[in-house]
Formats: sequence, C-alpha cells, structure tokens
Amino acid sequence: MCGKISDTKMCLFFIFILSTLEICQSLAPRNVYTNHWAVRIAGGQEEADKLAAKYGYNNYGQIGSLEDHYHFHHSRVVRRAAFSTRGAHSFIQMDPKVDWVQQQLVKQRVKRFIKSDTRSPDPNFVHFNDPKWSNMWYIHCTDKNNRCRSEMNILAAWQRGYTGKNVVVTILDDGIERNHPDLAQNYDQLASYDVNGNDHDPTPRYDSSNENKHGTRCAGEVAAVANNSHCIVGIAYNARIGGIRMLDGDVTDVVEAKSLGIRPDYIDIYSASWGPDDDGKTVDGPGPLAKQALEMGIKKGRKGLGSIFVWASGNGGRQGDHCSCDGYTNSIYTISISSTTENGNKPWYLEVCSSTLATTYSSGEFYDRKIVTTDLRQRCTDGHTGTSVSAPMVAGVIALALEANPLVSWRDIQHLLVKTSRPVHLKANDWKTNAAGHRVSHLYGFGLVDAEGMVVEAKKWRSVPTQHTCTRMYIRADQSLNSTITSTGCTEQAEQHVSYVEHVVVKVLIVHPRRGDLEISLISPSGTRSQLLAKRLFDNSNEGFRNWEFMTVHCWGERTEGQWILEIIDSPSSLRNPEVLGKLKEWTLVLYGTSGHPYQSHGTQHSRSRMLEIPTPSRNPNGPEPPPEVLKTCVSHCPLGFYDNVEARRCRRCYKGCERCVGRTPTECRSCRRGLYFNPLNTTCSETCPAGYFADDSKSSGVA
Repeated sequence: MCGKISDTKMCLFFIFILSTLEICQSLAPRNVYTNHWAVRIAGGQEEADKLAAKYGYNNYGQIGSLEDHYHFHHSRVVRRAAFSTRGAHSFIQMDPKVDWVQQQLVKQRVKRFIKSDTRSPDPNFVHFNDPKWSNMWYIHCTDKNNRCRSEMNILAAWQRGYTGKNVVVTILDDGIERNHPDLAQNYDQLASYDVNGNDHDPTPRYDSSNENKHGTRCAGEVAAVANNSHCIVGIAYNARIGGIRMLDGDVTDVVEAKSLGIRPDYIDIYSASWGPDDDGKTVDGPGPLAKQALEMGIKKGRKGLGSIFVWASGNGGRQGDHCSCDGYTNSIYTISISSTTENGNKPWYLEVCSSTLATTYSSGEFYDRKIVTTDLRQRCTDGHTGTSVSAPMVAGVIALALEANPLVSWRDIQHLLVKTSRPVHLKANDWKTNAAGHRVSHLYGFGLVDAEGMVVEAKKWRSVPTQHTCTRMYIRADQSLNSTITSTGCTEQAEQHVSYVEHVVVKVLIVHPRRGDLEISLISPSGTRSQLLAKRLFDNSNEGFRNWEFMTVHCWGERTEGQWILEIIDSPSSLRNPEVLGKLKEWTLVLYGTSGHPYQSHGTQHSRSRMLEIPTPSRNPNGPEPPPEVLKTCVSHCPLGFYDNVEARRCRRCYKGCERCVGRTPTECRSCRRGLYFNPLNTTCSETCPAGYFADDSKSSGVA
C-alpha cells in the first residue's frame, strides 16, 4: 500500500466499485438460456423421437409449419441460466443425424398498450343494443360537440353487407378469454393454442393485477359479437376469432415460430400488438426460426395466397425510439400499423418510420378519448390505448375485405391499403406525394384506413402480377458514409426484373462508436426521400449495424431505374470522441415489385398506361357549337374526376360533381368537387346537405 485509507473512505471506495459494476452489468446484454432446444433433423417425427430419447430430451413436436424442425425439452437442465449448459445432453450437437441445433434464449417482448385512466361516456347514441356502443366514437361518427369524423368508414362497409363472415382472425398475445360473453359465440377452437402451456386452451392466467388482459382486449376489437346486449361491437363482428397464448412465459425463437405457424391453411389473419423493447436503444427482430415461419406463412398460408400478419408499430415515441429498429414491423411480410388521436394529432407514444403502411384511431393525451373493448373477467373497458389498439382494428378491416374477396393475396391486401388509405385530417409536417401519386408520411404511412374503400376495391380486385426481387450490393472502398447505387431494375434478368416498386429494403453493415448518433435516408431515382433511421438519444451501443435490414414503402409504385442514394449523417454527441468516426462497410439494395404495371391484367401487364378520353371545348368561339373534340392520351394514373376501369384499361368519368370515385354511379362517389357537399347517407354530391346535417366547408362534406 502507498498509504492509509480511513474506514469511511474505504466504504465509499467499495460503494463506488459496486455501483460501477452494477452500471456495467446493466449496460451489458444479459443472455438467459432456457432448457428448450430447436433441432433440425431429417426423417420425420419417429426419427426425431428416437434422437430425443437417446440424449434424454422430450420431443414436443414440429415447430409450427417448419418441416424437419423440432422442439426439444430437457427436464434435467436448469430452466433459466446465464450460460449455455453442458452435460451428456450436449452431445446431441455432435450426432451426425442433426443438421442444426440451438439452445433457446429468452427474448424480451413487450405488449404495445399504454396504462392510462378512463373517462366518462358520451351522450347515448345507439344503433346496436350493446351498452358500450355509444362510446365507440371511432366507428359511429358522433361526439359530444356534434361533430363527425368517420373517415374509417366502418359503418359504410357494414351497410354494404360485409361483417367478416367466414374469415378467421387469431390474436398472438397472452391468451384470450374464450368464454367472454362478447367473444364466446365467435370463438374458434381451431384457431387457438396455448404455446406457453402446450395445450389447446388459450385462456389467460389470472392474477390480482389482471396482467394478462391484453389479448382479450385486442380480440374484442376484431370480433366482439353484435346486438347481444353486452359490451361492444367488433369491427368484423361475424368473423371467427382465436387466440395464441405465447407472451405469458419465456418468449424464445421457438415460441414465436410456433405461434406464427399454427394452422396457416385455416387462419387468415394473425394480429400481433407486441415486439422488442420500445426503449430507444434496442435493435432486435425475429430470430432465424421466426423468420422462416413468416416466409413459410407468406408462401404456403391460405392455400398459397399467403397468411396476413398485422403488427403494431410501437410505443417508444417518448424514448425517441424508431420502429425501423424493430425487425417485425420492418419486414415486408408484415403490415405495420400506426395510430392517431381523434383530432388527427400525433400521439405522444408514436414511433415514426418508413415501413408504416397505414393508420387507425387510438388514444392520445389524458383528455383524449380512448378505445372501448372487451376485458378480463367478462367485463368491458373504455381505456384501451397505444398502437396495440391499431393492429387489431386493421385486422378487422382486412377481415371485411377478405369476405368481399377471399381470393386476394397477402400482397393484394397491402396494395389495397396503399390505394384506399387517406391522409384526411391527420396532422404531419412530412406529408409528401411520391412519383406514383401516393400521399405518404413517416408518422402515418398512406393514411387512415378506409373500410368501405377496402371492401369496394377488394370486390372487383384482380391480383397483382408475380413479385420479383432485384438485388444489388455495394462494397465500400473509401471511408465516407454516403453511397450511391445505380439500378436498372435487373432488366437483364426477366425473373428478377422490377420496374414498379412495392417494398425497398436496405441492408447495411456499419461500424460505429455510438449507434444513436446516426441518421440514415434513402433517396429514390424519382427524388422521394425515406428516413430509414432517426437519431436515438438513448442508444449508446458501439455495435453499429450488422447486416440490419431497413425497409421503406414510401416509393410504392415508383419506377426503379436510376440512382438510389444512401445518405448517412453522423452527428457526434457529447458521449463519444468526435474524432472516432463510423464506417459504412457495405450495403445492399433489394427492390421488391413487379415487372409490369400492378393494376393491369396479366395479359397486358407490359403495357404501362391506360387510355384517357376527355371532351375538350370547341376552338371556334364565334360559330355554332360543334360536338366537342375528344382528347385521347395515355396516362399512368387517372386524374381527378375519373376512375380506373381496369377491365377496359380506360379512365372513365365519375358521376357529375364527384372529384374521386370508384365507379360511374352516384353512389360510388368518394369525394366532391369544391362547392358541393358529400352526403354520407347515400354517398352522393349535392349543393345542399340533407336534413339533420350541416355543411362543413373545411371538408366539403355534410356532417350530422
């Protein structure tokens, strides 16, 4: 020793050391190993059983729909351990019959709802005898100020006769209360399973805090029974509803893969309102098995049409999180859904990213109205919140569209959402129109979901052409971060040729001392800018991005040929040495889309336009009025006042007074020309509003 230290100083010294160790431990990732394994072995169930018995395992069966993948469990291994365990059982890794084996890690997964207070109900407004119907402001278009915003048009979809019949929706969550009076009639045992308990009963585990209420709340939004004098009305109130209990226990790659792959030929829609921590510092997504399960569902689910996976975008807004760091919402195979408040404001919990496809209503500040739905112990709640609300809402709307046309594919559904969702009154400073004419925002995707628009379009929909994939990799030779890839859309390879974009994926390998300092954008050849990543204040990781995939839908419908620019801004914070810079090692551009125009029949998909015939005024101002000339031209998109007649490949004129429409009749009008008012009773345009409505000039519509 160099000198004496007093007892007080020694105590302070050890307290400092212990505090430092705790901080270091809290920063370091903590792997928790379970006594469950994923094993790939050829030969079928019998061969897997023999191998399991040989090394002391129990074979829990095939993992979802993944062929040759089995779930093994070992009862003599510690259930949760800090290190991968060793012993006689570990020799399974050396067995020549085993192609691959992985001990399962616990994955942190959070439900995407917000804890908040409830508020008193609105004045009674009853169309159904369900007692909470008057509270369902987001459906029936009435509030205490006698104003109306019903842009989700769910009532109008019901009035057309679509209620979700013969469609099966499953909630991936903490279980659903299958005997709830508002769910029992629509509950589907075949669409349900308890992955946590390995049985067929998805009933939640009850405790004093009602911790496992989330799945039941989500299920009610989709398919609560109508007119049964209990609670609420589901958006698809005649759909079948199931539940997969998978969040009430250790969540592993095997658990997720099993859940995503249960009965893919029977279940149409899987709704998930959970994901990695929304803490502003996590970068996480599906493991290898869950990725395979998603791909398998897309390729083989619904008898080849593709399973539909709907995902809540995330609640990390207050932590500055960015949903592009969530590999579930960032996948081309999932439909990522955002939220807005009743007044079209950004909720405080909302995350922004370029993978968000569409939006529904949810809660906002404490004074904003929330969502009413079913609750545990056969009750109801009017306090359901967060982006957890929005995914089941869209699952219900998609169920209506599937009833209208059961033959639409998973990609058709995404096209329908892009085509029918609308910005309406949603407030965002980044709304832009891309080169294909679509309005899009990082907060709300293509806008508020329109249930009537979905069913009308779905009824006449022709499936889009086959999906092609064009991939280009660029390996950096210099030290700068920005980079450019020039793409031809793989015109030289017919099977990979992408002329019209759907999804764009950017895979990056970036070395960086503090990941949260990075901002990443992609600029398309048409000039559309997608923010792939914003700065994250709490992300202190020095891991950078190791082949992480960002995804954008903002270029949907644009042409692929030209320069794609990856723009990376590195703004050193005070938490790092500004002289230590990051490096872009390599990046890959993956374009998903079609070789021909997606909205033309397969026989004419290489023709990229439709004929527009517009009567023009006479050019002789003094003489008698001759018949109008007809201007004939080819356009890629029909202008205002016209609709796309897909069969004839013509732009046909809307009914008089209509600015947007889906057909020629008065009842197929979607919005009106300036000076006219939209009549929500019969969807026509007129100079005056019907009895019981007043003129809302801000929206050119009649309001109840």
